Amino acid sequence: MHALNLGILAHVDAGKTSLTERLLHAAGVIDEIGSVDDGSTQTDSLALERRRGITIKSAVVSFEIDDVTVNLIDTPGHPDFIAEVERVLDVLDGAVLVISAVEGVQARTRVLMRTLRRLRIPTLVFVNKIDRRGADTDRVLRSIADRLTPAIVPMGTTGGLGTRDARAIPCTGFTPGTLDVLSAHDDGLLAAYVQDGTVPCGRLRAALAEQTGRSLVHPVFFGSAMTGAGVDALISGIGELLPAAAGRPEGPVSGTVFKVERGPAGEKIAYVRMFSGTVHTRDVLTFGDGGSEGAGAGAGTGGDGVRRRGKVTAVGVFERGAARRETSVAAGRIGKLWGLGDIRIGDTIGVPRERVEEFARAAPAGRQHFSPPTLETVVVPCRPADKGALHAALTQLAEQDPLIGLRQDTVRQEISVSLYGEVQKEVVQATLAEEFGLDVGFRGTTTLCVERPLGSGEAVEFNGGDAHPFLATVGLRVDPAPAGAGVRFRREVELGSMPYAFFRAVEDTVEEVLGQGVHGWQVVDCTVTMTHCGYSPRQSHAHQGFDKSMSSTGADFRGLTPLVLMDALRRAGTQVYEPVHRFRLEAPADTLGALLPVLAALGAVPGTTRTRGDSCVLEGAVPAARVHELQQRLPGPTGGEGELEAVFDHYAPVAHGVVPKRPRTDHNPLDRKEYLLNVTRRTGG
Repeated sequence: MHALNLGILAHVDAGKTSLTERLLHAAGVIDEIGSVDDGSTQTDSLALERRRGITIKSAVVSFEIDDVTVNLIDTPGHPDFIAEVERVLDVLDGAVLVISAVEGVQARTRVLMRTLRRLRIPTLVFVNKIDRRGADTDRVLRSIADRLTPAIVPMGTTGGLGTRDARAIPCTGFTPGTLDVLSAHDDGLLAAYVQDGTVPCGRLRAALAEQTGRSLVHPVFFGSAMTGAGVDALISGIGELLPAAAGRPEGPVSGTVFKVERGPAGEKIAYVRMFSGTVHTRDVLTFGDGGSEGAGAGAGTGGDGVRRRGKVTAVGVFERGAARRETSVAAGRIGKLWGLGDIRIGDTIGVPRERVEEFARAAPAGRQHFSPPTLETVVVPCRPADKGALHAALTQLAEQDPLIGLRQDTVRQEISVSLYGEVQKEVVQATLAEEFGLDVGFRGTTTLCVERPLGSGEAVEFNGGDAHPFLATVGLRVDPAPAGAGVRFRREVELGSMPYAFFRAVEDTVEEVLGQGVHGWQVVDCTVTMTHCGYSPRQSHAHQGFDKSMSSTGADFRGLTPLVLMDALRRAGTQVYEPVHRFRLEAPADTLGALLPVLAALGAVPGTTRTRGDSCVLEGAVPAARVHELQQRLPGPTGGEGELEAVFDHYAPVAHGVVPKRPRTDHNPLDRKEYLLNVTRRTGG
């Protein structure tokens, strides 16, 4: 059988989890449809998900359409959990974007569609809730064409809108509008129409499938997950219009880990999409960061560039619902692997997929598709004695969600995490209480800024003398890079000039130290070049053991590198940048005069303004730190009729007030005397 790995995506409350239940029921996988409100759905398995009625973690279920096994991945709709969607996108063959027939296109809908189109993931649109009062499919179609993409093909019409008897009416033929959309990418269709005055329905259907598979057009289906209206047509569309997974079971092993969870005994379980080859029980696999060579520090989600090894002790493959134990998982399928204790989210198993022939043009897995977290908060245990247990628990949560950015402040004995929003904070708090028995609170929420070098800076510290106690020579130069380039580490010294372990110690320490620049924020978009190196070769007195006082170790390079790098950064100079959101605000046109002063007071910069009937649409930019306040103040000047969409767009230099500084969590290499004193205390020297 062929396989199709399908994502269900939507703005929160559009009905995607209910649609998942309906698809499983229609395919005969479940006998009774679960309810989100009752907490009885197949994919919302966490107690917290069932209680809150929202999806927090992505979940995989399976059903069959003729000879195709569909692995359906239900993803969170709330923006605080966009990281879960991020990891799923790298493993999809196709997607269904769910839009409410009542609310229409919403903020997260636009973000998701832009990303799906940019990644060229074949996508069907399902307009849900046609049975709800206020449903208006004509308005939704216009909104899709205006705010998402005009390349859409309605696959039918509706009747009885807004009632329990609402139904989806499949099209019996294609409209002239369909020909217009398809001929934009196929000159042959237009030529056939001009010559014959018509185009056979079969040819149009084939063109629709071909262009859907290339993510050029998007068929739109209508229905209701609650009543089942239109779901059969959607199932047919999934089977006929979305391409099956590529990959050869006999090819080289290549897969991507998109989820990690813990089993009942605390064992790690990795969810992997296989792009090529076959993994068997008892296979020994290599895995790690799958980024390209030279991607630099911190590239990819896995993050450390190190390849690790592990032996597979068990395999699960999804079939007719949940995963079942099998002896192997082959290309195109999603499997669960046990036994890989060092596995991480974002790891590549075997060779990177872009090195497999069928995926030679694919983007490397692990690239970030959505905005990074822009908030940070300190997690405080209610019982001081729980600090150690809290760190262990948060470390385990970070395995499942690396973007929470666990940050240990060894100076103040505090732990911080990165977040997307307040709901995610509540979920972290509830998870720590329910799964780990830890009661915690939070101290403040701050905006996460970044630092970028203003120019080039260079520093070097030589082995020997009284300037420092380290048996090492390290020279580093920091150069600015274009926005979005990330961090790269290079060498201008010969790789064979000292043991590789010492080079590795320098590179790893550079990545760690760049987590806190001159002002305490993460340093981004720069190139760090190693310009000098040197070490004291291994020495020992005759007939005696190794003498540390005469020979370099990795600790010398790890200790000296922070001093050199911070000195180079200080000479280069850095500027603090704050996250900026792009906003779209729709409100009654006669409230524009009252809105503009509010926006100005919050540091927002209006861009374009256009009027549509009695309403106006204002777009612009606003500092991320002021978005929440803007949402709170919006009802006043707009009479409660203002609608705000805001998504991360870019980082901009801090332009107001004092440059924000972040408390240091290291031993402050900016202060040479303090740093060396702390090193001496730690080593007992």
